Amino acid sequence: MPIFSVLFLLLLTVPVIEIFLLIKVGSSIGAGYTILLVFGTAILGAYLLRKQGLSTLARAQQHLGNQQIPAMEMIEGLILLLTGALLLTPGFFTDAFGFLCLIPAVRQILAKKLIKQFTVIQAGNTFTQPHSTNSETKSGTHTIEGQFWKDEDK
Repeated sequence: MPIFSVLFLLLLTVPVIEIFLLIKVGSSIGAGYTILLVFGTAILGAYLLRKQGLSTLARAQQHLGNQQIPAMEMIEGLILLLTGALLLTPGFFTDAFGFLCLIPAVRQILAKKLIKQFTVIQAGNTFTQPHSTNSETKSGTHTIEGQFWKDEDK
């Protein structure tokens, strides 16, 4: 299914689900408590999001200090950004997904899947290798033979 179809479907169904849940909860506990609950989840979500974001930033800085690329932390940061949008959107359905993404294990699984998906897309589109006479070493790397010269040698 194309990504635009999925986004269109989400834009149609998520607000309907949110309205349904708000009406059900409001009829059970009352409108005032429902509004307080929505604000409470937003405040709690913002607090937890800040805590998780600072933790992710600290891990990214540690990786940079060790001269490693913080790829996982960068993807987790993007997930946390989307999580913040979900938690600040009024409603219980989006809050459920937002709080789910605040669990580090869930976020890391999502990040690994996104990294794998991105790597496959990049490898398929960018790094296609023609069949040639490249020799392959024992470590699996490819050596491409060629010649070079400096401009002053011409």
